Amino acid sequence: MKRSRTVWTAVALLLTALGASALPAEAATAATTRATVCPTGWGSLPKTREAGTSTPVRNVRTARHTCYDRMVIDVPGASRSALGYSVGYVAHLYQDGSGREIHVGGGAVLEVRISAPAYDPETGKPTYPAEAGRRLPGVDLTGYRAFRDTRFAASFEGDTQLGLGVRTRLPFRVLRTDGHLIVDVAHSWNGTP
Repeated sequence: MKRSRTVWTAVALLLTALGASALPAEAATAATTRATVCPTGWGSLPKTREAGTSTPVRNVRTARHTCYDRMVIDVPGASRSALGYSVGYVAHLYQDGSGREIHVGGGAVLEVRISAPAYDPETGKPTYPAEAGRRLPGVDLTGYRAFRDTRFAASFEGDTQLGLGVRTRLPFRVLRTDGHLIVDVAHSWNGTP
């Protein structure tokens, strides 16, 4: 009889321990799911800021986040206040200077203009190794939820023009920090990740 009680006590303790360790994981998963609420108030209308710099663009990179996809244009040495931009949805992307149409894949096209050259203003030599009409060098959009394509359009008269193809017309925001212009495109309109 004593042995039987010992076995049942051991089984009860084991089940209690397993149940206790399983509950916090389930509770943590539920809490994490409830806590992820994505911003939706960015809108899809054009966003602009008047300013400009002769400090050149050096790189463009992208990143995936829980609620949005991000494009960062690196302009090292430029202050936040000097970074002017114009970002908005367009029916077609036309290259500055020539007017040539540049095809950008995706359901919608964001034209991203930054008031900074992609060349050294003193020598005219490129500071960002992109070619008109081609994908942005070093950018791989595999696994992105909003982004579909990137294209370099031009760097003309001190402005650099890029095309960002997205899944469909989605809300976006533009941020500036010293040395960086940031474009975030939300994954959805309804605040779900």
